[in-house]
Amino acid sequence: MTDQRSYDAVLYDLGGVFTDSPFEAVMRVGDELGTDPEQMLEIVFGPYHEDTDHPWHRLERGELPLEDARNEIIELGRREGIDSDPYRMLALLAAGGGPREEVVQSVHRLRADGYRTAIVTNNAREFRDAWLTMLPFDEMFDAIVDSSAVGMRKPNPEIFHHTLRELGGIEPARAIFLDDHEGNIRAAEAVGLRGILVGLDPAEALAALERLTSVR
Repeated sequence: MTDQRSYDAVLYDLGGVFTDSPFEAVMRVGDELGTDPEQMLEIVFGPYHEDTDHPWHRLERGELPLEDARNEIIELGRREGIDSDPYRMLALLAAGGGPREEVVQSVHRLRADGYRTAIVTNNAREFRDAWLTMLPFDEMFDAIVDSSAVGMRKPNPEIFHHTLRELGGIEPARAIFLDDHEGNIRAAEAVGLRGILVGLDPAEALAALERLTSVR
């Protein structure tokens, strides 16, 4: 049978795709503290559909140490009368259920079928040693792109071009990207990738991925 597939590579976000969503964790903290969850999300993460000088964005670009970013975010919250310590969100994530096995299995299926795979994560230097022990990333992915290591973060379009170059120069139209934030999906689609938004339950997104990557 002739391979008539339309794509050659699949790019995955990390948090919110393989693990619980950090956005949901921040909103849960806001709800528990009696604060508007959307306001808490804006204070902790800034306008996440943009790439700005918010302290969390600078942290993810490797420009600011975690403790400095934390202090600046606490100060942003204090001005609004809100306890916005991001460590509460990190504690919720640390207590989560671990990697989502169904997402892990999707990677193994794709690699068995000859697809190139990559991680594209907005992350902090201080978290890298921890999340790299979560899965056998070197066996599962041909490229691991950490925003704090490359100095750029989603939704900057260059991070997608960089990843595709790391995968051997794959054309954007031949790649799929999964992420739990709509702004990042829109940014990838503007570059030419096919985006799949991942919800709290990844089943629908994985079904869409299966349809796109199964050769008929």
